Order: sequence, then structure tokens, then C-alpha cells
Amino acid sequence: MHRFLDRYNEYRTLIDRRLATVIDRDRPVTMYEPARYVLGGGGKRIRPVLVMLACEAVGGDVHDAVEAGVAVEILHNFTLVHDDIMDRADTRRGRETVHRKWDENIAILVGDELMGIAYKTLLNTEKGDVRALTRVFTEGVIEVCEGQSYDKEFELLPSVTEDEYMMMIGKKTGWLVAISAEMGGIIGGADAMRRAALLEYARCVGRAFQVQDDLLDVVADKDAFGKPIGGDILEGKKTYLLVKALGRADGEDLALLQSVATRSAAHEGLVARVTDIYQRLGVLDTAREKIENDTEAAVRALNALDENEGRQMLGWLAHMLLERKH
Repeated sequence: MHRFLDRYNEYRTLIDRRLATVIDRDRPVTMYEPARYVLGGGGKRIRPVLVMLACEAVGGDVHDAVEAGVAVEILHNFTLVHDDIMDRADTRRGRETVHRKWDENIAILVGDELMGIAYKTLLNTEKGDVRALTRVFTEGVIEVCEGQSYDKEFELLPSVTEDEYMMMIGKKTGWLVAISAEMGGIIGGADAMRRAALLEYARCVGRAFQVQDDLLDVVADKDAFGKPIGGDILEGKKTYLLVKALGRADGEDLALLQSVATRSAAHEGLVARVTDIYQRLGVLDTAREKIENDTEAAVRALNALDENEGRQMLGWLAHMLLERKH
């Protein structure tokens, strides 16, 4: 396990080093200073490492996948900058968000600029079908924006179904994970069967990752989480937990959850009360079971790949995400 962690950190270091040099201009300062601030904000770099691991798992060279991995990470950061504006978030990864540290106009421009830099970086990739890569990457942009739009639409509804929720997270969170694996497969020269296996793996990992995020919002340690606990509850977000609980609750519990869903609940003591309902209705355990099942399905999908270090790393990564605390 330690060798996998060491290797993951080695790949993450390659991504961080490239991110530190990807912006090659200084002016205008109001654009490039906050852009560097965003890309220097740290993070687990799961998506770019996944591009590299998928490439390796189908017999490619991980170094050929660095530029595409960095492009995916920049795209991910673009979505975060704009999401933070829409959510009026004050912090991200324990630091002030761009629109708080500068202002909203700068944050919008920085997000737009990051999109352009992401494409410029992607086109540095020299292995694999560049047209296929660009097509997959562009589809990712569209799907993530659709997912964010559904997320905002759902905030206005009194309830959503589990199928609607899973569709939304498949686009908003899962698609970037999916394109990371597919792009790695393209760069590594994977055939259709192996690309399909990587996609299935990534979609399962993406679902597990988002449900884990929903769970951590309630059960995580505040210091490790990097943002306030219960934020989703206070914002009335349609999380996996809330969707499940609305289907099981009755009486006063149901009335309170409905007030959360319609963002009409008084905030005082709300997080503790809703968390107690989740606990009593078994929703937290259901979420844990969902995460475990999707993780196991992800690992099963890898059986279509040849046995090698990259495939083993993908299996390890799925389980590592299952154990994360933030």
C-alpha cells in the first residue's frame, strides 16, 4: 500500500510542478495573479492522476498523459471558481474564494481564462488521437455545466427523486472523473473494450466520490474538511442523504426535512437536528453502503484490463477514496 501511496504522490508532484508553470504571463495582474492563486491552492489532484493511471493501465507511458491531466485539473478549477460565485461561498480548501479575495468580475474572468488555458494545455498532448481527446474533453465541459444547472434547478424544487439526483451528480461530479479515465485510455492507445472498462470504473468511482462528499458534509471533522460542517443542510442542497431521508421520514421529521429542501428552515440548531434524523432513519448507513457498492463495482470493471501496475493503482485509488476524510 505504501508503494501505491508513494507513486500517487510522485504523480501528483508531476502535476503540481506543471501547474506551477502552466501560466506563462504576468499581465494583466488582475487576471493572472488570481489565476495562479487558484492553481496553487493544492488539492488531491485525483482527476489528473487518474488520467495518468488510466494511460498506464492500458500500457501507455504516464509522462505522455501529464499535459492532458493538467488540462483536466485546470478545467476542474474553472468549475470551482464559478461554482463558488453561484454558491456565494467564502472559502475553498481553507482559503478565501477568488470572488471574496478579489471580486466577482475578476472571478468570472479568471474562470473564463482558466478554460482557455485548459484547452491550450490539452493541445500539448502528443500521443493518442487529439481529435478524440478534444471531443471527450469538450463533452466534459458541456456535461459539467449541465450538471451545475440541474443542481441549481433542484435547489428550487421541494423534492427530487433518487434517479434525478444520480443523473445530476453523474454530470456535475462524475463526468470529469469519467473523461479523466477515458482520456488516459485514448493517450495509452486503448481499444474500445478497454476504454469502456475505464469509463465504467470511473463512473462508479465518480458516484461513490459524490455520495462520500454528501456524507462528509455531515460526519467529517471540521478541521480536516476545510469548510463548515453541515453547509449542504443550511443551503438546502438536494444531497443523497436528504433525498433518501425525504423518502423515509414522516410526521415532524418529514416537515423539518421539507423545510430544509425548500430553504425555509430556521438555521439555529438545524444541522444537529437534521443529522439526528439522518442517523435515526439509517440514511448515513445507507450512504456508506452505496459508497462501498459503487467502489466494488469500479474495481470489478477493471477485470477487463490486463494485470499491471496501473490497473493495481486504479483499484487502490478507488479504495483510497472510500477511506478519505475530506
